[in-house]
Amino acid sequence: MGISFRGFTIGILASVAVCFIVTWAEQVVQYIQIGFLQLPPVVVGLFCFLLLVNALVKKSKNSLGLTPQELLTIYCMMLFSSMISSRGLLEKILPLLVTPAYFASQTNNWTKFFFPHIQKWMVPFDPTQTDLNAPQLVAKRFFEGLRAGETIPWHQWIGPLLWWGLLALMIFGAFLCLASILRRQWVDNEKLSFPLAQLPLEMVGDERGTSFFRNRLTWIGFAIPTIIFTVNGLHGWYPSIPMFNLVIDITPLFANPPLNNAGWTCIYVSFAAIGFFFLLPAEILFSLWFFHLFAKLQSVIAGAYGLESPTMPLYAPKIFVGYQEIGAYFVLTGYMLYVSWPHIKRVLRSAWGIEKVDDSNELMPYRTAVFGLFFCFMGSAIWFAAAGMSPWLAIFELGMYIFVLAIIMARSTAEGGLLMTETTFRGVDVYRLIAPIHTLGPANMTVLGFMDAAWFRDLRGLVLTGFLDGLKIADGAKNRRRSFLPVFIVSILIAMVIGGIFQIWLPYHRGGINLYGYTYSANNLWAFKDYEPAMRGPVPGVGWQGPVFFGVGIIVTAFLAYMRYSYFWWPLHPLGYALCYSWTIMVFWFACMVAWLLKVLVMRYGGMMMYLRARPFFLGLIMGEFTMAVVWAVIAWAAKVPAPTFPWP
Repeated sequence: MGISFRGFTIGILASVAVCFIVTWAEQVVQYIQIGFLQLPPVVVGLFCFLLLVNALVKKSKNSLGLTPQELLTIYCMMLFSSMISSRGLLEKILPLLVTPAYFASQTNNWTKFFFPHIQKWMVPFDPTQTDLNAPQLVAKRFFEGLRAGETIPWHQWIGPLLWWGLLALMIFGAFLCLASILRRQWVDNEKLSFPLAQLPLEMVGDERGTSFFRNRLTWIGFAIPTIIFTVNGLHGWYPSIPMFNLVIDITPLFANPPLNNAGWTCIYVSFAAIGFFFLLPAEILFSLWFFHLFAKLQSVIAGAYGLESPTMPLYAPKIFVGYQEIGAYFVLTGYMLYVSWPHIKRVLRSAWGIEKVDDSNELMPYRTAVFGLFFCFMGSAIWFAAAGMSPWLAIFELGMYIFVLAIIMARSTAEGGLLMTETTFRGVDVYRLIAPIHTLGPANMTVLGFMDAAWFRDLRGLVLTGFLDGLKIADGAKNRRRSFLPVFIVSILIAMVIGGIFQIWLPYHRGGINLYGYTYSANNLWAFKDYEPAMRGPVPGVGWQGPVFFGVGIIVTAFLAYMRYSYFWWPLHPLGYALCYSWTIMVFWFACMVAWLLKVLVMRYGGMMMYLRARPFFLGLIMGEFTMAVVWAVIAWAAKVPAPTFPWP
């Protein structure tokens, strides 16, 4: 079945609404980060509202109601609009383009170190103007707001936005082609569960006569977070009303040595995360929280024996933990290539016309996917080189991003059900194994300052996972996969244009420094600050710990992979080891542990039958928490009141 004009049109309107809601909730309200998860709360909340309206319409005149296929089309369009409007693109790139001009000072000497290597076409300010006593208004007004009678300098933004938009489309195009290549292997051959696609399929399942919305357990699950976040919201208005503390920092419990080496430890009580994790196999759940605590134990033992280790640049884990994870990523990537090679070989042979493979129901023909991936990758590398990066480094950084980091993150959602896609390293951290970063030279470090902030450091909102989940949803909706190609493309373009306009308008009228701090004074700065010491002179490398523990990570992951896929009883999954100290696990380790305990108890005492009966309850938890996020975002906007904090930072 194809895509209907009605569903497509409503999807466009819904996408525009998502752009506004995400921007306002995340940048102005700030307490509700509603769009950056791989299953964004704003999408689930609006989808619930859409289903309610659709049910009322069908009750009055059945023929006017939307079909499940139309509903899921709208869902997918909202999904990509949310990702692009949030961390997937706009929140990272737009502030970045004026950050060097605004934050340059006599102390950091950015005008000396970075400005000479910034291409004029990349930014809306003039990098040749280095007089700090004559601030560049395009940047100053972006962060401090317009003065009376001033207007937004759109003419200075248009050129850079077109160039960065071209880069974004090439990178997204590479992900689109990659998703088309991976789908058959991950869905049909390996039969990964894709937990993030299960909720929307269950929700529209009611339209086909199933009982998800008529199941009492669904509404019990929905009620729990609804009541809790209602009470917490009222507490913000009336402090005399007690609140439920859903964020508990337990770091002070480990204040004395050597336990203080465990680092920051916090419990986030997210009902949505518990609901998602309950859908996963118990061995993956166990591995996710076990290896996180094991990594903390390593830090405690190292501290007890006096082993000093700095943290990974721009990330939380110690060097000896972070480089274990890098080794794990390489082994997992190689292992997935090994397992997928028969499929990939057929795809390549099909692309070259050597073998005929039925790809009529794939997102695009394999020939298009293979050559599209190549040209998008090389086009992005040429863009990087034009910006001033050495060609070899451009290919290396993009290769790490697209074929290692992004694929492991996509696997973490498709198999591990993780709501966030966060790593613990960048491509440049792999280079640090060979040489200190000052050896890259100032031009390379300048471009990396932009690219790390825009693409490589924070992978939340990664559209590759959305493409793969969208294809899984297309299967569940009995849609032709190829019919979803315009759905993906149009929703991304809408978000880039509409969301981009709004996210330039907003800081000019409210002042970026008054908006969400992570977007306007953190992520956009960290990479430049990381390279600043290397701009001043030689800096040390990672020492012996980097290569030694990189090797440890390779050996341990190879062993885990061998045991996991050779013996069905083996309880440890290598994905848990690779993700052990990612921000995702740092936030959700407790929810993962709770879900694991509940899953084990349900399966042991009730078996598969009880698990299937309990599923609606846990899906209701997800729906309730995410719906309340949308409700409170709208209330905060309409009534200009504070919103409760939601447990996914």
